[in-house]
Amino acid sequence: MFPQLNRGKSLLSSASIPTSLINKGTIQYLLFLSCLAISITNLSPAAAHKVEVSGDVGGTLHIEPNDNPRAGEPSQAWFALTRRGGKVIPLAQCNCQLAVYAEPYAAGEPALLEPTLKPVAVERYQGIPGAEIVFPKPGLYQLELNGKPASGARFKPFEFKFEVTVAAGSTTNSRNIQNVNTDVAQNENQSLPLWAIALPILGFIAILFVAFRGMRGGSE
Repeated sequence: MFPQLNRGKSLLSSASIPTSLINKGTIQYLLFLSCLAISITNLSPAAAHKVEVSGDVGGTLHIEPNDNPRAGEPSQAWFALTRRGGKVIPLAQCNCQLAVYAEPYAAGEPALLEPTLKPVAVERYQGIPGAEIVFPKPGLYQLELNGKPASGARFKPFEFKFEVTVAAGSTTNSRNIQNVNTDVAQNENQSLPLWAIALPILGFIAILFVAFRGMRGGSE
């Protein structure tokens, strides 16, 4: 009876995945990615979703205001670091260093900026690494965050690289306008010929000479 149903059962049983292919490491990695995804979805809608994974640590970058940094203006950057399992890594448990490079840059080139990291409290995160960054000009930058576990912490050393696009800022525009006006004034001063500068001086001396002779003539 029901040969088609029996045939379907046999096909399902033959298509099942052998349990030997699912090892413990695969299950742990899938759980880590699930926890990381949950932590990202719990961020506010205005937060950035620039995520990197290195070893057993996941990192999320957010730059205020609204992930739209502007050249010449202070921008607050913070990094939400998460261990496998979803536990947050505060700055006190991480020997972290932040370097900022202007794209493109050659290997071995020194960092453009090395902002000091400080513990910050943002949303549900407490004491995570944060830094104030002032990008000098518009363009593409790379933020490189390196970290090692501090005494008592347990996670693998990591390295994250985030690309950030910086827009032109009001401070940068005003500086450029001031520089242009200064250059124009200097060029105008340099373009004046010598006779144009000496002529008013000679005229003033002639007026003084005539006035002096007139005073002498009146006194006689």
